[in-house]
Amino acid sequence: MHSSGVVGGRGLTSPETRERPSAPGWQSLALGGTGRDPLVAGRRPSLVLVDNRKELREFLISRRAKVTPEQAGLPTYGGHRRVPGLRREEVSLLAGVSVEYYTRLERGNAQGVSESVLESLARALQLDEAERAHLFDLARRTTATPARRRPAQRVRPGLQQLLDAMTDVPAFVQNGRLDVLAANALGRALYCDLYDDVVRGAAGRPPNHARYTFLDPRSEDFYPDWNLAARTGVALLRAEAGRRPDDRVLTELIGELTTRSDRFSALWAAHDVRRHTSGTKHFHHRVVGDLTLDYETLELPGDDGQALISYTAAAGSTSQQALRFLASWAASPEQVAAPESENHPA
Repeated sequence: MHSSGVVGGRGLTSPETRERPSAPGWQSLALGGTGRDPLVAGRRPSLVLVDNRKELREFLISRRAKVTPEQAGLPTYGGHRRVPGLRREEVSLLAGVSVEYYTRLERGNAQGVSESVLESLARALQLDEAERAHLFDLARRTTATPARRRPAQRVRPGLQQLLDAMTDVPAFVQNGRLDVLAANALGRALYCDLYDDVVRGAAGRPPNHARYTFLDPRSEDFYPDWNLAARTGVALLRAEAGRRPDDRVLTELIGELTTRSDRFSALWAAHDVRRHTSGTKHFHHRVVGDLTLDYETLELPGDDGQALISYTAAAGSTSQQALRFLASWAASPEQVAAPESENHPA
């Protein structure tokens, strides 16, 4: 439990310095684990009631604070400013609405707001595509939303067959809560720590990237840039909360992480959002050492909220060699983890 907000002497912006072996583990056949037990919490998760008016208010305030008058092309005339970014009247000027109207929006009252006003506001606050989508999601739901349990998400057998046919690349299906709903053998090998029963906790609960990042100390070794992984995970959950404020399982997850991790709480309060489409990730795997992998996220239109994520390594790279070794390690009888059910409920 990261209740102190610092683990191993590392804070949010000061990554822990650790020495790495000169050769990856797969070259020396050092197949052991980290030797550390996964973290088990002593506090029960809490349920957070999503107040969409409050979410809209805090999101607008946080975005306004990020834009300076200089960035917005406004004169400053010198003197001391009491706010770090734009004032309300400056946002209203840039968006072409009255100060009173913008103030009403910033108080969380978006009843009757038009898409054109939201578009103008997104331009005034210089929102990126993920932030713009989040603004629209919040504006559509400006009343407190009672959480409810959605029907369990299931991965279609045909989709599991597709995953299993992808033998050379790690691949898995994930939902907006960052639950891993299904994976192929190489995907389970890459994220082998996620499949520990102690990490997963409650019986039948799917592996979850956010829970692993913030509640399992091994994640600090697995992600060389842990701070980036943490910020990304929280930003993805924040965006999902805007899309599905009535998802009871999501609010329970957020409540659990807020209660058990000060670092999650600090990042959650920043109201940052992002999309997870493509890019490069770095890992330090306990079996094969350092990996640099390119990822692609494919949204599954026929499966609400699900996406297929795959990783590839550059041809001829040490990461490609490491993936090949990881595949053979995963296929060895003593290392094969019990696969997830093809229709595992989330």
